[in-house]
Amino acid sequence: MTTPSPTPLPLTGITVLDLTRLLPGPVATMHLADMGATVIKIEDTGAGDYARTMMHVRHELSQMFIAVNRGKQPMRLDLKAAADRERFLGMVDTADVVVESFRPGVMERLGLDWDTLKLRNPKLVMCAITGYGQHGPLAQMAGHDLNYIGYAGMLAQTADDTGQPVISNLQVGDLLGGAQSAVQGILAALLAVKMGGSGRFVDVSMTDAVFAHHLMPLFAYNHSGHAAPPARDFLTGGLPCYNVYRCSDGRYMAVGALELKFWQRLCEVIERPDLKQHHWAHGQVVGSEEAIAIRDQLAAIFATRTQAEWHVLFEPADCCVTPVLTPEEALHHPHFIARGMVRSASHPTEGDYLSTGPSVRFTD
Repeated sequence: MTTPSPTPLPLTGITVLDLTRLLPGPVATMHLADMGATVIKIEDTGAGDYARTMMHVRHELSQMFIAVNRGKQPMRLDLKAAADRERFLGMVDTADVVVESFRPGVMERLGLDWDTLKLRNPKLVMCAITGYGQHGPLAQMAGHDLNYIGYAGMLAQTADDTGQPVISNLQVGDLLGGAQSAVQGILAALLAVKMGGSGRFVDVSMTDAVFAHHLMPLFAYNHSGHAAPPARDFLTGGLPCYNVYRCSDGRYMAVGALELKFWQRLCEVIERPDLKQHHWAHGQVVGSEEAIAIRDQLAAIFATRTQAEWHVLFEPADCCVTPVLTPEEALHHPHFIARGMVRSASHPTEGDYLSTGPSVRFTD
């Protein structure tokens, strides 16, 4: 009896030409490769992708470059040289997707703009990932993640009680704005081609994407004419039932008891049944003096035990109260190991390293 062949991944047979650098574009094409696409990473014949030597370099290549370019076929081309440009155009003829992350106008100066490429391949999908989009007052400005979330209004809200913005170690502009939005747009355009339509140009602005998803301040603005102060909105610290509390050992617990039933279970665990009705579902005003006073009471309670002690108490209660893990603890957590999210790999020059697994799974 023969063993049946595994079902091909959804993007098997799709060819992606990847001209991107650094983080957003390479992560987008990494996701496409994880879904079965053949991704050809094309770097210039000089230094190549800046990420090669950025941050954590053990010997020759950075850990970032290795991680986000897994499963891709490398190639070097000088797109300013006529011969290499013609070689690239020949690849475009049979490719399905081209992804680039230059500033607007660069591809046109190279003779590789959308109007040129779609004439050669009418079914082509071309995605341009930029900080501010292909047009608009900021289109030609340089920027990085911090700039994009700053313009989108997010950084001002990602702040402590004093209003001081806090820099997240998750690059929301790059990864939500650039990578995920690019994958979304590319897949939609490929589907349109599959259904008989023509190819599409996908304009991804990282700043637009952060702005479009920064919804809580918009809800507040529509309700009252202004956004809530930092650390005082529904999900940023203005409710005792949705907050982060320090334990006696300096570790933290994440309290996400947003629904009334979870809050009431929490009150039972901390032996404060008198607090069960002090919840937004019973009229508690977000960010009010009463809400902050209850938050302060919870802070004092959580400070009486270690994180491990609280975890033992809350785990059986199942009320959305969980430990805040360090990155090292997350890498070794049984859940991520069981899900295949942590994988061991080896690189010819950099040696052994850990890699994340695909975040989307497919079964038949």
